Amino acid sequence: MVAGSTNCNIPQQREVLQCQAVYHQGGPGLVGSLPSSFHGKSGNILYTLEAHLKTSRGIGRKAVAEFTLLHKRNPDPMLMSPQQGNIGKKMKLFNSGGVDMDVNIEKTGFHQGEGIKVVASIQNQSSSEVRPKYCLDKKCSYFAKGKWKVETEEILKVWGELLPLHANRTVTKIITVPPTTPASILNCSIIKVEYRLRVYLDVKYALDPEIKFPIVILPALGRPEEVQLPAYPADGFEAFPNSSVPGGTSFLQNPTAFDASAQPPPYGSWLDPSLTDFD
Repeated sequence: MVAGSTNCNIPQQREVLQCQAVYHQGGPGLVGSLPSSFHGKSGNILYTLEAHLKTSRGIGRKAVAEFTLLHKRNPDPMLMSPQQGNIGKKMKLFNSGGVDMDVNIEKTGFHQGEGIKVVASIQNQSSSEVRPKYCLDKKCSYFAKGKWKVETEEILKVWGELLPLHANRTVTKIITVPPTTPASILNCSIIKVEYRLRVYLDVKYALDPEIKFPIVILPALGRPEEVQLPAYPADGFEAFPNSSVPGGTSFLQNPTAFDASAQPPPYGSWLDPSLTDFD
């Protein structure tokens, strides 16, 4: 991705050399289009820095250090777009009447540790109590050998208060994204990390009416967009200090084609491959 060399004479003693790799935003293969580092159950996105040391006699040594690439800034306006959904259900069998729910969230992109404000207007005209519930789900998709492998996980579940029968109420709930939740990855051709928020009503003796919102998780506020290297790799070479990475990347951009013949089947927009795959 980036290569360079430095010629210098080093006496027969321990010396610490500092260098800085400068990345430029934009263009295929550069930091502006690279996904953030990721470690998953079935795949990883890793970045390494490799240094070579050669002597006048041609004897060489090599050191490799893994570093973490994090993207902070996301100029895509869709991340600030509010979302709204509504659903209604008529009761049958052991219940009568019906329920209606209208749900709003203030935006689409949320940082690690940030609270998602969910406002739900619920009309319970049924003969049973109902309870709103909130779930944050994660879906990891890995593409290899011409196939997608999908793994889903429920990150958290929050229960609201019971709403009595024949009652209307507007309920506000803050769902906090766990600080350790990995950031979304939507700009990689072979690994995708997606999230959705499900808001549903727990109704006895009936299928629960449910609304699903796609969510984009961003790195925590205050964390700079950066590359991070360990202080000393195992072989004794010192890595260069943390350096800022100019620019950023849009999580909603289309993946960069590394080989048109090797591209996976159409994966849909950033809202898919269908969020119903969670089910």
